[in-house]
Amino acid sequence: MSHTPHYNPDPHAHPGLHAIAVFEAFKGALALVSASGLALLGPEPIRRFIIELTWRLHLHPERGPIAHFLDAISRNTVHLTALILLGYAALRFVEAWGLWKVRAWASWLGVVSAALYLPLDVGAIFRHPGWLSVAVLVVNLVVVYALVRDLLRRRQH
Repeated sequence: MSHTPHYNPDPHAHPGLHAIAVFEAFKGALALVSASGLALLGPEPIRRFIIELTWRLHLHPERGPIAHFLDAISRNTVHLTALILLGYAALRFVEAWGLWKVRAWASWLGVVSAALYLPLDVGAIFRHPGWLSVAVLVVNLVVVYALVRDLLRRRQH
């Protein structure tokens, strides 16, 4: 006989959700640091870094796709990128807070946002085979599994 465990709404009963919340908060912090760095640096140091990197890789930054990419780096695009990163950070922090407080909407948000990456993770394994690509896929699968399990337990409760 299969016995479905009783859903415990106490936040302390969900260490898995808390671990995912910490992970999401960490991603939010990285995005926030990246946005701040972009906003403080501006376009010129970024352009210089890309030019130096392309020369070291024996590429030619004055023509082709690299030249088009360098042309696109402006104050506006850097600030737009920083703004997008701020939005991403805010989303990660909101999700982390909701998961820490064991909110169902946060589990839904986490399932959707992690599941969106799964096709990209599978593609990365084919384009860049190795332990890192596999590890990223496994982490996202574990996150999706844990959040779906939480949602199913809520529904059965």
